[in-house]
Amino acid sequence: MRKITVAATQMACGTDMEKNIANAEKLIREAAGKGANIIQIQELFATQYFAQEVSFDHLAIAQPAEGHPMLERMSRLAKELSVVLPVSFYESAGNCRFNSIMIIDADGRKLGLYRKTHIPDDPGYYEKFYFSPGDLGFQVWDTAYAKIGVGICWDQWFPEAARCMALKGAEFLFYPTAIGTFAVPPEQVENEVLDYDHWQNVMLGHAAANMTPVIASNRIGVEEIGGTAIKFWGASFISDNRGNKIAEAPVKGETILTATFDRDELSAYRQEVCVFRDRRPAAYEALFTLDGVHKSV
Repeated sequence: MRKITVAATQMACGTDMEKNIANAEKLIREAAGKGANIIQIQELFATQYFAQEVSFDHLAIAQPAEGHPMLERMSRLAKELSVVLPVSFYESAGNCRFNSIMIIDADGRKLGLYRKTHIPDDPGYYEKFYFSPGDLGFQVWDTAYAKIGVGICWDQWFPEAARCMALKGAEFLFYPTAIGTFAVPPEQVENEVLDYDHWQNVMLGHAAANMTPVIASNRIGVEEIGGTAIKFWGASFISDNRGNKIAEAPVKGETILTATFDRDELSAYRQEVCVFRDRRPAAYEALFTLDGVHKSV
């Protein structure tokens, strides 16, 4: 048996970056204390969700991956605790900025970057102003404990992304996210419905279709920025490889979720259910188009 414990954390984020990072570190330490080997922190946890408004001021948050103070801190933490940390941060690279994840292995080594591929533009989620589409493709990292794939927030709605990572050998799929209600006037936000079932169900479908556990980490709380407010859903969860939720956080409250899996059992099940054997890639030409007919150039 090759057992591994994964964790998802959720927390509220305030205006003090140092406090946010310190709180994330506290949760990571607690998760490690519960036996977690790979610990997922939520998307852009160092700050409030700045894409709620369009402001050139927030562009200054972005920093290069090389020498990034928070990544250096998390690298030291990963090595101290012998845990794997996919760490979300706002990356500056040349004249572009990306919504990125650095995969930090259990010895503190930085294994590489993933840059968010799908960039939304909705009321209160003005990410196209802040982020260029990722240019590194969907990747899988062979960490100290397992092969993992990571998508970021809006990526989680696309089955193609999950399948790409599964085809490359991902044994676990991780999704750090920042999702909640649309932005509304602050006096209306408490009346907004936390409609997170669809969000969860899409990812549970990824788990079932690819026979790969999914770990989703969301933020909580109400954030008021630029005259509007968003109430984040929380409801972080861990699924098994059949699409069943086996751990779920409440919509409110700082939380650490953990679940333990046997990698040999997961591998055996993927072999028994012959989805990957019976795939017909040549029959999926429509996936290379936007409209189902015309191939993208």
